[in-house]
Amino acid sequence: MTTNEPRILFEDDYLLAAYKPEGWLVHRSDIDRHEQKILLQYLRNQCGGFLYPVHRLDKPTSGVIIFAKSGDIAAQLQKQLESDLSVKKYIAVCRGYCSEGGTIDHALAPVADFKHQRKRPKADLPRQPATTLFKRLKTIELPYEVDRYPTSRYSLVEVQLKTGRRHQIRRHFKHIQHPLIGCPKYGKSTHNRFFANRLGCSRLLLHALELVLKHPKYNTKLRIESAIRGEFSLLLKQLKWEL
Repeated sequence: MTTNEPRILFEDDYLLAAYKPEGWLVHRSDIDRHEQKILLQYLRNQCGGFLYPVHRLDKPTSGVIIFAKSGDIAAQLQKQLESDLSVKKYIAVCRGYCSEGGTIDHALAPVADFKHQRKRPKADLPRQPATTLFKRLKTIELPYEVDRYPTSRYSLVEVQLKTGRRHQIRRHFKHIQHPLIGCPKYGKSTHNRFFANRLGCSRLLLHALELVLKHPKYNTKLRIESAIRGEFSLLLKQLKWEL
């Protein structure tokens, strides 16, 4: 099995957790109707049964994702993920030396994916509360002039979501002026190109590392972890950022 294929991390009679590679859609969408790498269909074929999406990861994000095997279990899991009963932990790389840790509490307007939504003035889109916790793990200064400085600085960051808004982590790190590397929408193209051309990593550097919740049937603690794979893993080794 290659590093760019999904893999099942946990499965029982009620739910299934899996590793989603970057570049895969969770389910079919009119936003990207020609994409053939659909995680939901792939996992249904693997487990031989119907699965209900519980939450989502953006197409360029990799890591842990969970599905339910019934509508009732899906509703219970969704309720948990929207509360403080769960932990959603990510690893990311951002531009610059961000602070050692903190809370980003910045309301976000819904992302307008469709043309009819983009026609609405931004002022008409209601902003929703959004909170992200982060902790800086590592830093590095590289001897390359990427932007307007003779060297370039980056941070490896652990991120925890307290809310689940669309593109929340990417938008929040742009808000604090430390955009994530590899993000074409909220990042900086000069740094994205540098990582792709010089360091051999062209993907969004955002990975869902860990998901902790209570099993909806047995009420036991369930911790699902997914190792960083592929280009992201090779980059961490190259920068000597061992987790």
